[in-house]
Amino acid sequence: MPIFIKKRSKNVGLPPGTLIHIGEKKVEKTKITLIDYDEMHFQEREIEAVDESLRLKDQPTVTWVNIDGIHQVEILEKLGRYFGLHPLVVEDILNMGERPKIEDFGDYILIILKIPYYYDKISNEIETEQISLILGRNFVISFQERERGIFHPIREQIRNGKGRIRNLGADYLAYALVDSIVDAYFIVLEQLEESMESLEEKVLTNPIPETLQTIHNLKREMILLRKSVWPFREIISRLEKEESPLIQESTKIFLGDVYDHTIEVIETVETFRDMLSSMLDIYLTSVSNKMNEVMKVLTIIATIFIPLTFITGIYGMNFRHMPELGLRWGYPMVCIVMIGIGVLMLIYFRKKKWL
Repeated sequence: MPIFIKKRSKNVGLPPGTLIHIGEKKVEKTKITLIDYDEMHFQEREIEAVDESLRLKDQPTVTWVNIDGIHQVEILEKLGRYFGLHPLVVEDILNMGERPKIEDFGDYILIILKIPYYYDKISNEIETEQISLILGRNFVISFQERERGIFHPIREQIRNGKGRIRNLGADYLAYALVDSIVDAYFIVLEQLEESMESLEEKVLTNPIPETLQTIHNLKREMILLRKSVWPFREIISRLEKEESPLIQESTKIFLGDVYDHTIEVIETVETFRDMLSSMLDIYLTSVSNKMNEVMKVLTIIATIFIPLTFITGIYGMNFRHMPELGLRWGYPMVCIVMIGIGVLMLIYFRKKKWL
């Protein structure tokens, strides 16, 4: 079940800027990867200490520092100190329950986003993880809860010099990272669409209690997706319209394309929510109609037996000549017949799926 509100009891009463990791520890050891490049130059390596990236901070090349696993507070504290990040910025990065947002601090821009993934593909359970980005003049720092491979295509583009990424600055790299995160929503939505198509068929042909549970689960997932993606519109819009020296006009054109994709994701999520509401109405209507059919059959049976019961109620079994009264096994036979009728009716009701 998705958790919509992260526990914040750890930092209750602490002064602002106190660095505490709020969330689940998802990797054993923090991994720091450094990529430095320009049009003619490229280097990539895994570093042990964040101070190894400091010498590249003021170089004309673009430096990308990626951190997988952010539970080690001392590493983020040192990184924030080296790159001049405000303590509140580092605190927001450490808080996995932070709302997606963008903040411009002049020398750098903080972007916090959520990325969805399937926690359990069998039950269609979706969870989100937080990805934070710091965009500086010639550097980008990305923070992930764990390595998921979402940025692998971008790394391949940089390694192979494909596309325009090696020819442009850090702002284009930040755009590419944001675009990858938005694309992840399309992957999840495509899988959700397949699940909803199958669910819609079940609702129309065979509505059962498990179907209702599936509808409620999917509605919960849609709430989670909506909460995660809805702030994207404001974030991308600000990036596109921000009068910041860190973002070039040429990059804003690409940000406009990401904005269109974000709107498409939001509209798809809203459409799926409406479809699920309609499915719930169809389910309840189908169950009500099925109940009406059951009641109609039972009413017919009861109506047939009402006059018969009335007659036997008046006369009872008080007839002089009743051959069955003289049979030695008459009573057991009648009991067996009554039990058999009850069993046959139960079998019939089960076959009609009334039980």
